[in-house]
Amino acid sequence: MGARELITAVCADFTEFAPRRTGTRPVDGPLGWDGYGEQRRRAAERTGAAESVLCGHGAVGSGRAVLVAFEFGFLGGSVGEETGARVVDAFDRARELRLPVVSLVASGGSRMQEGIRALAQLQTIARACARTRRAGLPHVAVLRDPTTGGMWAALGAGADVVLAVPGAEVAFGGSRVRPAAESGAAFTAAGKFAAGQVDRLVAEDELPAVLPGLVDLLQPRRAVPEPVAAAVPPRPGPAPGSGWAAVRRARAAERPRATDYLDRFFTGRFALSGDRAGGADPGMLCGIGEHEGRPVAYAAQTGTANTPAGFRTAARLVRLADRLRLPVLTLVDTPGAANGAAAELAGAGPAIGELFTAVAEARVPITTLVIGEGGSGGALALAAPGSTWITADAYFAVIAPESAASILKRPPEQVPELAESLRLRPQDVVDLGFARGVLGEPPR
Repeated sequence: MGARELITAVCADFTEFAPRRTGTRPVDGPLGWDGYGEQRRRAAERTGAAESVLCGHGAVGSGRAVLVAFEFGFLGGSVGEETGARVVDAFDRARELRLPVVSLVASGGSRMQEGIRALAQLQTIARACARTRRAGLPHVAVLRDPTTGGMWAALGAGADVVLAVPGAEVAFGGSRVRPAAESGAAFTAAGKFAAGQVDRLVAEDELPAVLPGLVDLLQPRRAVPEPVAAAVPPRPGPAPGSGWAAVRRARAAERPRATDYLDRFFTGRFALSGDRAGGADPGMLCGIGEHEGRPVAYAAQTGTANTPAGFRTAARLVRLADRLRLPVLTLVDTPGAANGAAAELAGAGPAIGELFTAVAEARVPITTLVIGEGGSGGALALAAPGSTWITADAYFAVIAPESAASILKRPPEQVPELAESLRLRPQDVVDLGFARGVLGEPPR
């Protein structure tokens, strides 16, 4: 679809911004590129667009948003001085109107006919995006075919939520400039999703159904949010009588898992995927959902040993929620962080430290529910100090009983005894002052 056609599909009452920049430019641009003025004239005649980008605002779902839509038919969606000025102005108006920004990107990069003056627009656009982030306004980017060069780096990759059209070419180096032998999944939307650089693949004809719900969840808020009240599926029966019983109960296949809690708590949710640094961890579920009519951010462990990508994704989620003033719900369930050679080389320590810092610096309330295994630092990184609750199906320990036996050089038959010494039962975790209460039982 062309830019205007796509805007019509996703926006109910689009109003285009009138350019606010005054002045004239040379017909053939700052370089005096022979025939450049004629190229622009033919592109405008062919597409009906005055430039390679169309900017305005309108209704998307029940809210409104500023839209920045690239017209690839206009010189390959390339960015020159005028394009950059329009994009920057759109972000400025988003701050004035207190609206989210939705960028519909289809661009081959900077316009070579304008040389360094075109390339420098990447810096001005990046500054406009940064000012908008500081203002607490969300930015959603949709990567269409193709999204290459500067607009992938300066506009698409830095967005809060990145959607991509399946089959689209997404790469910093376009197909005509990278080595001829370099091709394949790494340069596609699917490859970027697998590498944690895209949150979700969405076909163009699905955007009218997907964008409204997402924009509704991300509408800017000024008020400090209230803490989350966690909803717990009923689990009859007393708390575990021994430490080893608590461990076995937390490891039981039949107990509720993260998706059970998320399905019960949220009426709808939008998943965020990937750490933006080359990795994704399916064992860390992150996103924004709706609970009782308000958006809540969530990060939930699924019982696996989380990788560095998982911790970085959770840190990204907490920072985004803090900036958008959304309360956060975290669900703890992991035997511990992945600790093999691959995890160490991928930065397990710095990734866990990054999540500790994001939680410590958050100005919004974070509520934690321990729903299964609370295995050492990999679980603690996701726990909110002073606002952690635990279910009767869970435990929390400085170290797993088996690992404790290994450190102390004890035989396997002494593992249950060590579990008792660690005082890891849910009621012990409350008595020791770490958790506020055991949910599923009467308040203590």
